[in-house]
Amino acid sequence: MYRPSCLPAPAADLTTPPLHGGRLRTAAAQFGRPLADWLDLSTGINPHGWPVPPLPPEVWARLPEADDGLEAAAAAYYAAGGALPLAGSQAGIQLLPTLRPPGLVGIPEVGYREHAYAWHRAGHRVISLPDGDPGAWLDTQSAADRLAALIVINPNNPTGRCWPLATLLDWHARLAAHGGWLIVDEAFMDVTPEASLLPYLDRPGLVILRSLGKFFGLAGARVGFLYAEAALRESAAHALGPWSVSGPARWVARLALADRAWQRAQRHALPLASARLAALLKQAGLTPTGGTALFQWVQTADAERLHRQLCTHGILTRLFTQPSSLRFGLPGAAATWTRLEQALATLV
Repeated sequence: MYRPSCLPAPAADLTTPPLHGGRLRTAAAQFGRPLADWLDLSTGINPHGWPVPPLPPEVWARLPEADDGLEAAAAAYYAAGGALPLAGSQAGIQLLPTLRPPGLVGIPEVGYREHAYAWHRAGHRVISLPDGDPGAWLDTQSAADRLAALIVINPNNPTGRCWPLATLLDWHARLAAHGGWLIVDEAFMDVTPEASLLPYLDRPGLVILRSLGKFFGLAGARVGFLYAEAALRESAAHALGPWSVSGPARWVARLALADRAWQRAQRHALPLASARLAALLKQAGLTPTGGTALFQWVQTADAERLHRQLCTHGILTRLFTQPSSLRFGLPGAAATWTRLEQALATLV
């Protein structure tokens, strides 16, 4: 597993918004290839997303209502009550830093960069943690160097690092002892629900973010949930105001969360597809450094060159410069697997 450095350091490049996968129009313009002729593997989203049925016309005509069954569906799916619906977990990432005074916040050195960007923008001092491990920062006796919040991306995006429950609970207890928060981003947790911290929600200072975008393949719906103690949840709800999730998105999310047969099938199929992708990459000389059921991550000094070569074949990957690496999402149809295999065979 990737170990970036030995000591925590201030997080870098926090003054400009992070880039994301899925910027297909940019790639199409840059490489002069029609939009429809691309295979987008840059996002880590389930290529076999939940099949959305036609929406009833009244869903579009009425304002969203909190008693439409979404919260009940979330409680059943996550086996945890008290979900606060969000416009994707991204809304929670942007909101949480505004709900406490500026302080010291630890964030994984390699991970989803919106966390560091949001906390920095809200006036907090952000430090970068090697492999996400807070180490001695949890033991300091100095109030000035005491973590006010620790962000854990579990499993991590893009490294795939997943922390044991016992470790996370220990970190939480040490943070909570002085009023700190443990914020766990579980956007990629759905395939492995047994590794979730949701069963421990009764603990003050524990905040969990979930998303329907990845596992359910519903990124465009912008639906996620914030779980936290009642007082913090109420503060977040007040800050969000009414109608934070659209009516059509709530309707789709409620049905997707209730579809147990589809969920069981995906929990079986996605790890197999990810293992197949890992084997395909290894065969091409790109042995993955980490990954989850929805993507594989390859650390290589040649990442930028390989990214561009694949783009000439109309295949978009997620390029990272720090560290130099590529993230590959899962192909979907059989023809897309063949297309990726053929493109990988041309890499030099």
